[in-house]
Amino acid sequence: MDAGRALARAHPANADIVIGVPDSGLDAALGFSEESGIPFRLGFIKNKYIGRTFISPGQGTRLDQVRIKLSVIEECVREKRVVLIDDSIVRGTTSARIVKLLRDAGSKEIHFRISSPPFLHPCYYGTDIDSEEHLIASKHSIPEIARLIGADSLGFLPIEELNALCKKGGFCSACFCGEYPTAVPKSAVKLGFEPDCGNE
Repeated sequence: MDAGRALARAHPANADIVIGVPDSGLDAALGFSEESGIPFRLGFIKNKYIGRTFISPGQGTRLDQVRIKLSVIEECVREKRVVLIDDSIVRGTTSARIVKLLRDAGSKEIHFRISSPPFLHPCYYGTDIDSEEHLIASKHSIPEIARLIGADSLGFLPIEELNALCKKGGFCSACFCGEYPTAVPKSAVKLGFEPDCGNE
């Protein structure tokens, strides 16, 4: 919720409602709503049996899973200027599909807000992204990303806010800033520990 409040201060929007991508964007959406005074609404129903779409093996599979995973509550978003909140943009595939779902449901404007800084560098400590070529923010500016995913505007949490949000410090922010706490592997293969991946 604090990240949502920080987003509202850093990237305000003229809008009618705030909605979060379930479940990853709901808390930040509530914080954005409280800080901005724009009403919070539930804009999606989520199929709980579909996992994280950005780690699915292929583009076609990711698109299919987004279609199955989320259903728009049309009467909530139709003819509305929407602030849409999610926790991250990785490849942009899921974000573009979610924006299209809202457009198809009749939303007038979509102002996308992300409760993390842009992912610019790979994570070698758990997130299943092995190179910058898979990260949309490492190849495109924020206005370019907004255009590619179909949003009217796009704002990320400023990286400076991380220290305020993570009050105890000592956290890793390498995927945002590129400063790794350990030596970076000379080569990394996605799914390297999975069977039949081509590695011995």
